[in-house]
Amino acid sequence: MDVKGKIVEISAVQQISDSFKKREFVIEYAENPQYPEFVKFEVIQDKCGLLDNLKEAQEVNVSFNLKGRKWTDKQGVLKYFNSLQAWKIQAVEAGQAAPEAAPPASMENLEEPEWLNESKGGADDLPF
Repeated sequence: MDVKGKIVEISAVQQISDSFKKREFVIEYAENPQYPEFVKFEVIQDKCGLLDNLKEAQEVNVSFNLKGRKWTDKQGVLKYFNSLQAWKIQAVEAGQAAPEAAPPASMENLEEPEWLNESKGGADDLPF
């Protein structure tokens, strides 16, 4: 999944255990500018460095996975948690347009199949 927005906050790296660390950030997602949404994402492990060169108020594209898990607390109550785990964050340059998709190079040298040029009883007959 992808979303575009403006960075509102970038938190410091949190060392959760000896082998696990995470970092959180919030973007303002304004699909409807009158009612912006503030969405919190997290990056984990080696992805924590993705935020090092970004600043608050910077426009970014965030690629992320939606994660969900369940947990039973000490009282036996089942609880569910969701997280938005970012795996790619790209700064959007001012005035940057989306690149146009070019046809794959392998498509340029393709030839029409023989059956397209064969006619069965007439020049206007379809092959099927």
